[in-house]
Amino acid sequence: MTSNKKYITTTLPYVNSDPHIGFALEIVQADVIARTWRQQGNDVVFNTGTDEHGQKIYQKAMERKQDPQLYCDEYAKKFNDLKEALNLSYTHFIRTTDKNHVLAAAEFWNRCLKNGDIYKKNYQTKYCVGCELEKTDSDLVNGQCPLHPKNVIELRDEENYFFAFSKFQKPLLELYEKQPDFVLPESKFNEIKQFVAGGLQDFSISRLKEKMPWGIPVPNDPDHVMYVWFDALINYISTVNWPDEKLWRDWWPGIQVAGKDNLRQQSAMWQAMLLSAGVPLSKQIIIHGFITSNGQKMSKSLGNVVDPYEMIKKYGTDAVRYYLLREIPTLDDGDFSELRMKELYNSDLANELGNCVSRVTTLAASDGIVVEKEPYKITEEHAKQIELFHINDALLSIWEEVKKLNKKINEQTPWSKTPSERHDFLVESLSVLFEIGNRLYPFIPKTSELILAGTSGKIVKVPPLFPRLSK
Repeated sequence: MTSNKKYITTTLPYVNSDPHIGFALEIVQADVIARTWRQQGNDVVFNTGTDEHGQKIYQKAMERKQDPQLYCDEYAKKFNDLKEALNLSYTHFIRTTDKNHVLAAAEFWNRCLKNGDIYKKNYQTKYCVGCELEKTDSDLVNGQCPLHPKNVIELRDEENYFFAFSKFQKPLLELYEKQPDFVLPESKFNEIKQFVAGGLQDFSISRLKEKMPWGIPVPNDPDHVMYVWFDALINYISTVNWPDEKLWRDWWPGIQVAGKDNLRQQSAMWQAMLLSAGVPLSKQIIIHGFITSNGQKMSKSLGNVVDPYEMIKKYGTDAVRYYLLREIPTLDDGDFSELRMKELYNSDLANELGNCVSRVTTLAASDGIVVEKEPYKITEEHAKQIELFHINDALLSIWEEVKKLNKKINEQTPWSKTPSERHDFLVESLSVLFEIGNRLYPFIPKTSELILAGTSGKIVKVPPLFPRLSK
């Protein structure tokens, strides 16, 4: 991958339910990184999309008496609509039902088969449909999946194709040793190293078509379809036109952002699959935590699932982005509270940022100030914070500058100065706001654009950025 080409991808959300705030967090975090890379002058591929095969999808479609493809079309649109709702800058939206992905999955299968890493056998296993994963007794709590406690664990006894995961224990451990930042945060890296060191079990990668027909056909075997995880993970390279040698190598390997429930799949299963197919390994895996709702796990039965579209409608895109990026730790669990959302909106966005911009540009516009600015260049320090995935810290450091400028305005009361003194103060303040506006661009881009438009050239009063909410 050439130095000015960067690739980042989210996971592909499963289309068995509407978009939720947890995925909104993941894709906004990835958007910050993609926008920062572009500020550095890089050419960026930012990938997302939808995972559309498997038993959960098939069951949902059957419950609604709907063709599975039509069901997927409906839900894929809901996820793609996040681009406008959250002001996202992704370049690729891949669906695992896309023709090019289906062809790539078949080619990937054939390469793993050719290399002796796919075989067929009868097996018995416990299976969680919610995770679409096999479960060992150690994975279960009181006989149930801890992530999907209401689902009945299925007992399966059938003939499937298997992937020789166990062959890749040593190469995976060597990868982890060679690349000490391959998985962030360190706690999750230690978790996956311990998992792999404990021994790997080969896993099933097909399903009998007569029982579960909704999947990509296994090459040269009409009785089987691919297991959804084997198929879906391939999207990370099929989206950049793998296996076309002229296209995909410019972009891959890339950085993958995923939730902590995806740790094994992203950092072990997928890496083993890449080793088998002879494709370069991922560059890095970034694992974020879960979001609770007012301190409780989100669930439909509790009625506390946070709908990102509803929050955007109430508070606006940049306010939702700001909350997720400021309040939720980048690499750990966090909580969503609408009460806290309102507090941050009024204190940080309306009072601190909004008032600061309004006061400076109102005075500067009334004085007819003109300021010409050089093109912005992101500082190494700020870029490094983002590249190390200290997204919260980077945003908080910008807010310290906002607070400093507000404090300076309050202390020096520029409206009471002589015209010459006020001019000098305002020109300096506009320069600070121009810097703040540029640094805010990856986080709250629309607000950034309004600040930049009002702080260079002939200064115009910036309208209220965040009208204060009534209590």
